[in-house]
Amino acid sequence: MLAFASHTNAGQPEAAKPSSDTIDWNKERQFWSFKPPQAQARPLVKNAKWARQPVDYFILARLELKKLSPSAEAERRTLIRRLTLDLTGLPPTPEGVAAFVADKRADAYEQLVERLLASPRFGERMASVWLPLARYAEDQAHQVGNDSTMFYANAFLYREWVMGAFNRDLPYDQFIRFQLAADKFPAAKPEDLAALGFLGLGPKYYNRGRIEVMADEWEDRVDTVTRATLGLTVACARCHDHKFEPITQRDYYALAGVFASVKMVNKTADGKTVEGKVQADKMPADAVHMVEEGTSQNLSIFLRGNPEQQGAVAERSFLKVLSTGEPKPFADGSGRRELAEAIASRDNPLTARVLVNRVWGVLFSKPLVATPSNFGHSGMTPTHPELLDDLAVRFMSGGWSVKSLVRELVLSATYRQTSRDDVKKSAADVANESLWHMNRRRLSIEQWRDSVLAVTGELDLAGGKSLELDDAKNLRRTVHARVSRLKLNDLLMQFDYPDANVHAEKRSATTTPTQKLFMLNSPFMLERAKALAERVTTDASESDAASIQRAYQLLYGRSPESAETAAALAFLRKPATGEVTRWQQYAQALLMANEMLYVD
Repeated sequence: MLAFASHTNAGQPEAAKPSSDTIDWNKERQFWSFKPPQAQARPLVKNAKWARQPVDYFILARLELKKLSPSAEAERRTLIRRLTLDLTGLPPTPEGVAAFVADKRADAYEQLVERLLASPRFGERMASVWLPLARYAEDQAHQVGNDSTMFYANAFLYREWVMGAFNRDLPYDQFIRFQLAADKFPAAKPEDLAALGFLGLGPKYYNRGRIEVMADEWEDRVDTVTRATLGLTVACARCHDHKFEPITQRDYYALAGVFASVKMVNKTADGKTVEGKVQADKMPADAVHMVEEGTSQNLSIFLRGNPEQQGAVAERSFLKVLSTGEPKPFADGSGRRELAEAIASRDNPLTARVLVNRVWGVLFSKPLVATPSNFGHSGMTPTHPELLDDLAVRFMSGGWSVKSLVRELVLSATYRQTSRDDVKKSAADVANESLWHMNRRRLSIEQWRDSVLAVTGELDLAGGKSLELDDAKNLRRTVHARVSRLKLNDLLMQFDYPDANVHAEKRSATTTPTQKLFMLNSPFMLERAKALAERVTTDASESDAASIQRAYQLLYGRSPESAETAAALAFLRKPATGEVTRWQQYAQALLMANEMLYVD
């Protein structure tokens, strides 16, 4: 037990005392996100024939209220490209597109959805969504000399676990429980201990024995867990009661105490702990960096965040606003298991809503709540609150199945709409909050790089230990690349991959000169252009026009228009200058095109 855990309120300045007595807790629990979600009656609509899934009735009711109508369904070539990129992060093959277009069965689209959900690529795609939320990284933001003892040599084992969890459709409530306390649940198998990397792979700092350093690490755990799973900015209450939310310093230190009661260890597959400081390159190949129970302790509240000025002891417990009455103190060791149960409980009004909102944002570009990691007073309210509630309730009732949730959304008529604009409708709803058409979306860096490798025929689908993204031999999916806190890879940084030091609720979408300069000059793109040129011109008996046709089908899932073919042929007839052939130049231009950067 650390000495700082037993201070009292003696001598505490009046203004610094916890002010939970000034909060009307009953009133706060009536705020929209703190009330349990309720199943909703299906809205009445005029054009009921349009709806394919329950979500469509909610969307259509809003459209009809605004005197808007949904857009036409996208053509089949667009749908298979959209669906394949969204569910696997990869483009469809020309053969797959042709087969889907020619498939006249009534359930052809539904069968395509099932094949994509069953693909191991689905887990890789969803992992690329989850890992930035978990601030996944394999090193620290600092390094003294060549000391790598605080790096995570086998961080990829957590990443592999996340992929596997999505692929086997591990219920989301179990997904949360295992990441917080897999070692405390009998249902967890030995391989599920890698899930503890969610906590174990967080930032670590030098001089870890100092209280102020430990406090920074606890803040990271509180912030990551609460923002990722609850959509609440609890860490804002480290130094004072939250300025906007019903979250007190007592709440913060009640959670921080959970993480102060664990220790980080490296354990091998047979359960042995790797003792002492070990350089990353000397770590056993099967050692998982994880957390385990330490000395259970309650923390004193640090007045104004200062560990030298301590107030009342905050017993380890859950957030008061999400509890019935006073929170029940955690009594099982650190409290990780009880915290996991509280977050994953069906009685928790936030967990299902937050996940449903994130998945909606992945598939529709814009989440229903525009601040996906802030469901509090300082966040945005949902554009379709009844829809969000209904989805959350059915998500829980359906066994917390992420695949079932994704299935319903992509089968909806809302998802199948064209992304083409309409001047009249746009004037009535320029932000498309009513979803009268599909949003046009940029590919993430993972989707774009993987697509480039897929269309050139070079993509390596192997997983395992991370490779440097700059390694010329690294042709694996981008999600398998090493992610650094010390220095984020230039390609990831240029194409808006978030900072791995902190939880990232969403990504920016920038357009910069350095992005196009990379596409023009990088050895990676020059090699991909060469590979694509070789792939589409392999048959010497084939005409340039046929090769152009093949290139468009590979890259864009469509045939070129006559003007595009004519421009390409005119370019290819000109003599080459330098060592790069005209076909390689043309292939690079196709890979750089905006059409490669967008879903549709």
